[in-house]
Amino acid sequence: MVVVDRFFKIAHFIPCHTTNDASHTSNLYFKEIVRLHGILKSMVSDRDSKFLSHFWLTLWRKMGTQLKFSTTCHPQTDGQTEVTNRTLGTLLRVLVKKNIKSWDEMLAHAEFTFNRAPSKATHLSPFQVVYGQNPRSPIDLIPLPTPTKFSWEAEKRAKEIQDLYAQVRENIAKSNARSMQHANKHKKEVHFQPGDLVWIHLRNERFPPKRKSKLVPRSDGPFEIMEKVGPNCYKVDLPGDYRVSATVNVANLSPYFDQDEELTSLRSNSHLVGENDGDHLAPTTASELKEVQKKPEQFKEIALMFKKVVEFNPLPAPSSSMQRPGFVSLLKQEIMGNYHEGLPLIQA
Repeated sequence: MVVVDRFFKIAHFIPCHTTNDASHTSNLYFKEIVRLHGILKSMVSDRDSKFLSHFWLTLWRKMGTQLKFSTTCHPQTDGQTEVTNRTLGTLLRVLVKKNIKSWDEMLAHAEFTFNRAPSKATHLSPFQVVYGQNPRSPIDLIPLPTPTKFSWEAEKRAKEIQDLYAQVRENIAKSNARSMQHANKHKKEVHFQPGDLVWIHLRNERFPPKRKSKLVPRSDGPFEIMEKVGPNCYKVDLPGDYRVSATVNVANLSPYFDQDEELTSLRSNSHLVGENDGDHLAPTTASELKEVQKKPEQFKEIALMFKKVVEFNPLPAPSSSMQRPGFVSLLKQEIMGNYHEGLPLIQA
């Protein structure tokens, strides 16, 4: 059993059997944790049968401890313990080597090593945060100098501990901010209101009955948003055949658009010559053409294009009748009028 404090970052590695019931687990917890740190305000754990038993829930409810549970499909809820488990596995592989059956005897050495190493979040070791200094280890052969900052006077000692805790809080806040910035680098904030319709992404680990084959759709919906549960999760009106929790993370939701609903144009900034993008209608009258002629760069580019057409494919005289004087016909008339009169096609 691995127990990690969220503030001090100190860890305790307790050997136990998987067959231990909730009563035996609680005895171990009081023997190894409560006697050192007291009753906790809140506790995050996985959804093991021991931690969901009536005995465990009733015990900590009487103690005033708030129980929080993580899920297998969202391990980020207790990511600190997940990282500690990975570090413990690395330490045991180094300490145990070929004596695999002696892993429980090496837990004390692994715990001391882990708690004496500086934490990436606090930049201090857990021993320094809890006791104010690192305990001596076998490699500390030189005597420690008498530190001047440590005083046994109560007022100075209390001030040092308060400053140390303030530094730890600041380092944890900076570390969390860096982690949040890195995690949200390629994410965008999405908000839904109750009554909105959404699609649900059917992840294999969250909806295994709906992903039995690779050919089944990877999303389903639309479903209605019932309420907002937290900053990044919503309660969705799921049918009963899903047999999962109705609370869905916002990463698995996408807005639903009706087929008859008019979407905003994705080419509102397209101004290519000779293209009709729907958002920018070409001029169809002489007055609109004169407005275009006021823009020298645009009119110059169009006139150059039609000059090449005139040289290789002579056009009829401008007096020829046009049923629909569109932009092209008006431009031909303007260019050909200058062409027959001997005037330059483009005026500087």
